[in-house]
Parts: sequence; structure tokens; C-alpha cells
Amino acid sequence: MKYYWLIFNTVIWTLVFGLSGIFASFFEKDKGKILGVCARNWGKSILFFSGIKWSVSGLKNIKSSKKPYFFVSNHASALDIPLAFAGIPNWLVSIAKIELKSVLILGWVMSTRGHIFVDRRNKDKAYKSLENAKKSLNASPRSVLLFPEGTRTKNGDLLKIKTGGINMAIELGIPIIPVACKGTFEMLKNNANSVGDGFLELRIGEQIITKKDKNINKHEIAMLIKEKIENLLNR
Repeated sequence: MKYYWLIFNTVIWTLVFGLSGIFASFFEKDKGKILGVCARNWGKSILFFSGIKWSVSGLKNIKSSKKPYFFVSNHASALDIPLAFAGIPNWLVSIAKIELKSVLILGWVMSTRGHIFVDRRNKDKAYKSLENAKKSLNASPRSVLLFPEGTRTKNGDLLKIKTGGINMAIELGIPIIPVACKGTFEMLKNNANSVGDGFLELRIGEQIITKKDKNINKHEIAMLIKEKIENLLNR
């Protein structure tokens, strides 16, 4: 029952904050501010009305709520998304699989809010999507939520870190902040139609400075990110 209540809350609050945020954004001076507030309240509302307790630590590592970052997180379950949006105070968009763009209402809201869709089934299209994303982020700087494993873990272990999104952060010179979603796998295991008990925590690590330098090894950065996320999960 709790699982279906979670789905119901997700649909309702996506409608409420998605539509109201888009409408209100037409009248704001600081582009993205209202959308950012709506996204945070979207995540908080889903967790609160679903009866899920959570906390966030490491906010001091985010030096500015107005400066763009790449928040790079593990992906243990669908709960990672509302947890990240609830806990991160920046205007945040995600790099999402192209299939979400065709989901009724959700896809339209995400497109309007500036989320980045990538077709992972086609290498050429994926590359083109990331190139277009770089242009968009240059024109309208905003923080990005990235799940570099590319899919959700099936056993709770951190998977291999893919470098596509990380390379984008390096080329744009945007700092990377490792993030760990703790407890989401245990509460909502992959493909399980039930929500367990427990407590969720968003753990925010220290930033990794990037520079627009072609000599930076993206694979070394990926290994460093994985190490930092694992440390956050195990502390």
C-alpha cells in the first residue's frame, strides 16, 4: 500500500509543482530561481507525504547556491531523485534517459525546466545530446544532477562510473561535487513493489575542482569520484 501511495504522491506533486513552476517562471527576473524552489519542494513533498524521514549533511561543501555544480551521485533506487532535489539548494536539472521525455506530463515538465535527455541506445545521438547540453549550460548556467553509473544498482554496490557527463563538467570547467544517497536501496529495492522502513540521508562531499584543460584525465576523475562516493556511503 505504501508503494502505491508513493507513486500517487509523485504524480500529484509533479503536476502541482511542475505546472505552477512553469507558470510562475514567466514572471520572474532571476531565471531559474522559482523553478529551483519548486523542484526542492517537489522532492520534499513526495518524501514528507509518503511518510519517509530523511536528512542532509555536508551542505557546507556547497559554497554557493547560485554557482553551478555537477552533483554526481550513486543510483540505488527511484528515491534518489526526490531525495537529491529535496536536499540540494541549487537550481538543479538532471541528465536523464530519453525514454522519460515521452512519459505523460513528466516529460513535458522536464523539457520545459531545461533537463538534459540522452539517448543511451545510440552513441551518435548520445554524443549530439551532450554537445547540445554543453551549449545550453553555457547559455544558461545551472547545476546538474548526474547518475554516472547509467542505471540503478541491482545489489546496492556502486557500479562502474561512466565518463560522458563527467567529461562535460571538465570541458565546461564546472566543479564536481560527489553525493551519496544512503538508505534508498534498502527502502525501495530495484523492481520491488513495496517500500520498506528506514531513514534516508543525502551526504554531500567536498568538491572536485575542474578546469577547461584537455590534459585532465577523465578516467582518473571518474575513479576519484567513485572513491569519494564509496567513502560517503561507508562513513
